[in-house]
Amino acid sequence: MSIKVAAFSGSFRKESFTTKLTKAFQILSPEGVTTEIIDISKLPLMNQDLEESLPQTIKDLHAAIEQADAILLATPEYNRSYTPALKNALDWGSRPQGKNKWKGKPVAVVGCTPYALGAFGAVHHLRQVLVYLDMPALQQPEFYLGKVAEKFNAEGKLIDEETRTKINKLWAVFVPWINKFK
Repeated sequence: MSIKVAAFSGSFRKESFTTKLTKAFQILSPEGVTTEIIDISKLPLMNQDLEESLPQTIKDLHAAIEQADAILLATPEYNRSYTPALKNALDWGSRPQGKNKWKGKPVAVVGCTPYALGAFGAVHHLRQVLVYLDMPALQQPEFYLGKVAEKFNAEGKLIDEETRTKINKLWAVFVPWINKFK
């Protein structure tokens, strides 16, 4: 049975560690799982005035969510929270009112930071929003990656075996979780 995962990086920075982590999840996707990284950098800021005639970028976001069996959200930590970029994508995915594309989509949340806590605050803040969006979130294993700068080489390739193992462990639990909702 094939599974399609839509993955979102909450960082637009050119050398984003969060995007590197998202790509590592994509590369390490298990057999039968296709992980597509969805670009949210071109989404306009949430504005209800745009809902009458949705921009193509929003229509594309909606289509990507609808086509996915599950969602992977990756976030850095900004001031103990997740990023405005990710919030914007989550808001657009739930709009217009009553047309929440996220509803029922199983989701895994991962966080990373160059510091020690691995984006603990951001991940937990993000989980609060997922409850409202009616997204069943994988609870365990939790995924926090501290000192992320040490985990990738200059080309953005994952070089840390412990992190590779951690990613594979998450996939090993996430795939059966996704199948419960298919």
